[in-house]
Amino acid sequence: MSATGLAEKTPKRKQEKPAPKGKQSAGVKKRLVYVLLSVGLLVMSAPFLWMALSAFKTSSELTASPPVWIPTEWTLENFSALLDKLDLPLYFMNSVIVAVLVTVSNLVFCSMLGYALAKLNFAGKNKIFGLVLGALMVPGNLMLLPLFVLMSRLQLIDSYAALVLPFAAGAFGVFLMRQFMQSIPDELLEAARMDGAGEWYIFWRIVMPLVKPALATLSIFTFLGSWNNFVWPLIATNDPDKYTLPVALATFATDPNKSGGSNGLLMAGSFLIVLPVLIVFAVLQRHFTQGIATAGMK
Repeated sequence: MSATGLAEKTPKRKQEKPAPKGKQSAGVKKRLVYVLLSVGLLVMSAPFLWMALSAFKTSSELTASPPVWIPTEWTLENFSALLDKLDLPLYFMNSVIVAVLVTVSNLVFCSMLGYALAKLNFAGKNKIFGLVLGALMVPGNLMLLPLFVLMSRLQLIDSYAALVLPFAAGAFGVFLMRQFMQSIPDELLEAARMDGAGEWYIFWRIVMPLVKPALATLSIFTFLGSWNNFVWPLIATNDPDKYTLPVALATFATDPNKSGGSNGLLMAGSFLIVLPVLIVFAVLQRHFTQGIATAGMK
């Protein structure tokens, strides 16, 4: 066969067309967004990383100049010294009790009111929802004095009730659950009512399983807020045995006879405060992102 014939039978390679300018610019913008988000993540996480790593540093590395980021000699001396000087298990248990009770009560009460505002018809429904929206606009610090007077009149100061009851239900939780429950089809609930199901059965057996992402979102926000709450536990407790972990650590840090100005002890205590929140977020992360993405959709 001649060379001309072979050339004719040989398939011609298709020339690759350059990507359109619009797609190229979109790719560049996407990479730029990733770079900016990565820089922002590093800036925001740098203080936490410094705190977590400093909890395992020796005293010489904490005061080294220039600063040492990664400890060359990992140690648990800061944690052991903190346990010796501070009744950490007691304060940790106080924080756990308060945070768990506040979270559970918010999940129950906010879900009930959210269901009523989303799926039930009754007189004054819109006015109640307006009050919920108005409560969202009131600064939390504005309510500290009235709450303290109320707890004092009820003789609940220096008790778990004083730390839990003022935050047993929040306006944000009601709003979140109401918006999420509006996405549940009304036909599903009407079918259950036609089959003879009562409102309690519909709420617990049908609605609650469908709003697990919203419950996870609310539980994370509520647990985080209760665990890190400092001002109200400081006001509502005078007995050191009722201190939560942030209050105990703050009083420990301001007492030179106990802390001795040791940054390592404070870093270890701060790390212990943050650790439970990270565990809760890691467990509920999938539901949390789903709840944030779908909340407010109808």
